[in-house]
Amino acid sequence: MNRWQRAWRHLCSTGWQARRQFPAAQLKRLEQQIAESERAHRGQLRFVVESALDWRAAWRGMSARQRALQWFGELRVWDTEENTGVLVYLLLAERRIEIVADRGINRRVAAGEWAGICAEMQRAFAARDHVAGLELGLSRIHEVLLKHAPRDGEPFVNELPDQVVVR
Repeated sequence: MNRWQRAWRHLCSTGWQARRQFPAAQLKRLEQQIAESERAHRGQLRFVVESALDWRAAWRGMSARQRALQWFGELRVWDTEENTGVLVYLLLAERRIEIVADRGINRRVAAGEWAGICAEMQRAFAARDHVAGLELGLSRIHEVLLKHAPRDGEPFVNELPDQVVVR
């Protein structure tokens, strides 16, 4: 896809598309699942669903990974006590999923595990079951965090909001 096509795709995508595919009631359910998941391990989770990049960013060639890293910083996912923040980023215009994990988790989890979770989510999205795709991703990330960052009786502290960001 050339620069013009990519910029046009992003320019034509709007926030209403994300809100249509992810209704408020279903997002609320997902947020409750995020909260429940975090009580079982030491990880902190954030989900971002973005319809499209700003057309200027698309024109400049910003990748979904770069945008995910930008969100990782903006939402301060890196700013947890044990560096156990995990961001799931979905860019609808390009049908891309990125998982960005902070260094406290990344040193324990192989990159292939994150890629596998993204692939599973991608299959659910391809079947047009978007909310189920996010829930599947949450479930798989929950398993990874239980294995690599169990709570081990430590008290629960919610360091990041559980709300899903939809733009």
